[in-house]
Amino acid sequence: MKLDQIDTVELEYLKLDDYQELKQAMVSAYQTMPGAYWKEHQIGTLLEKFPEGQVVLKVNGMVAGCALSLIVKYDDFDDKHTYKEITANYTFSSHSDDGDVLYGIDVFIKPEFRGLRLGRRLYDYRKELCEKLNLRGIALGGRIPNYHKYADDLSPKQYIEKVKSREIHDPVLNFQISNDFHPAKILKGYLEGDEASNEFAVLLEWDNIYYEKPSKTASSIKKVVRLGLIQWQMRPYPDIDSLMQQAEYFIDSVSVYRSDFALFPEFFNAPLMAKDNHLPEADAIRELARHTDEIVQKFSGFAISYNINIICGSMPEMVDDTLYNVGYLCKRDGTIDRYEKIHVTPDEAKVWGMQGGNKLEVFDTDCGKVGVLICYDSEFPELSRLLAQEGMDILFVPFLTDTQNGYSRVRNCAQARAIENECYVAIAGSVGNLPNVHNMDIQYAQSMVFTPCDFAFPANGIKAEATPNTEMILIADVDLDLLRELNEFGSVRNLKDRRGDVYEVVRK
Repeated sequence: MKLDQIDTVELEYLKLDDYQELKQAMVSAYQTMPGAYWKEHQIGTLLEKFPEGQVVLKVNGMVAGCALSLIVKYDDFDDKHTYKEITANYTFSSHSDDGDVLYGIDVFIKPEFRGLRLGRRLYDYRKELCEKLNLRGIALGGRIPNYHKYADDLSPKQYIEKVKSREIHDPVLNFQISNDFHPAKILKGYLEGDEASNEFAVLLEWDNIYYEKPSKTASSIKKVVRLGLIQWQMRPYPDIDSLMQQAEYFIDSVSVYRSDFALFPEFFNAPLMAKDNHLPEADAIRELARHTDEIVQKFSGFAISYNINIICGSMPEMVDDTLYNVGYLCKRDGTIDRYEKIHVTPDEAKVWGMQGGNKLEVFDTDCGKVGVLICYDSEFPELSRLLAQEGMDILFVPFLTDTQNGYSRVRNCAQARAIENECYVAIAGSVGNLPNVHNMDIQYAQSMVFTPCDFAFPANGIKAEATPNTEMILIADVDLDLLRELNEFGSVRNLKDRRGDVYEVVRK
């Protein structure tokens, strides 16, 4: 399946009603091992013992992959265990609610959905579940399905070393290593009938660095969101494919760090106007608007493929012969939301004939509620206050400024928005210049993440900051639970202490 054929990607708890479709998926995934699928009563047993550990990945409502897991008391098993032993002869009586390790007994993606990085979602879910349940880590026996091709010349240990050094490609082992699992031991006779692996497997482990030995001390699990800001270099691009290749490079870079959001700057696609530089500025920007739909669709594909929510900065868009400055939030579940610049600058209006929009909305995401204000809009506090009143956790500000004066306005106002609305604010801009594009001067930017100013946050309200005027990415973690605590117990409570009896901000 191609990315442009995907409408939705959803991770769901497995239900027994999914069994017939799940069986077909298993048969498709394990074509080299005929009959290697779980029976319905076995799936029923798993769901009864550990429903939270059994998940399916559905693409356009169809089962595309699955992950099945147990919790085991790891020290009860010899480090030379077999698959039959770890599953208690496929009865799963080895599962223990009091265990300390999440053991992966099955994970697969159907062949037609491979290559889309969907499997990473199943592994990320397991990691998050492991952290949530405060388990020591994850273990699994990884097949080495290409080993039979090298068994006459290489020992299993030698084979693994060559896979790790990328001299040999093994689809299963390569994938697991890329998902932060490390080989711990070679298991002989692990899975009966696995001729492709010569019945060898690699014991793979992932350590939960947040694991804490059980205690009677009360603790809470924090919701931490990782932000990836892209400080974009303005440079010539011959065509849209080259531009999007660079955009994908940055998305790949921030997704490697398991970022939940990627933020692009305002008008990051302006280099494409170079070929229309012979036209009046107002015509050139309208030609640029012709690319917007294609760019959004490509971003949506990247969001799905790299499992990341993308704030696409902003782009010109024509609606009923009117030119607007708009942006799109492409979510990793395949859905797309649109936002508009409410206040266009005098230059945008005079040179390009651009009009201000009317759309202002808080967007629900899998990482809290977010809002987006494009550049100049961040300088009008009423807008962010309306978003805060609807529960906004993170405000994203894509911007484009040519002077340090202009940048300072955006930067200082954005930091004020974080304090007065008790939210995080992330700003990202462009650097460099476009000598062959009219009305695009030398750009000045320093991308940053701002926080409220209280004891749980940096004293200066700055969580992270990029190097000024340098192409780079900026990665920062923000804890949403700290906002809840601030709202209730902060030294000052900007949202709660507003005098609604004296003044209010209302939407018309």
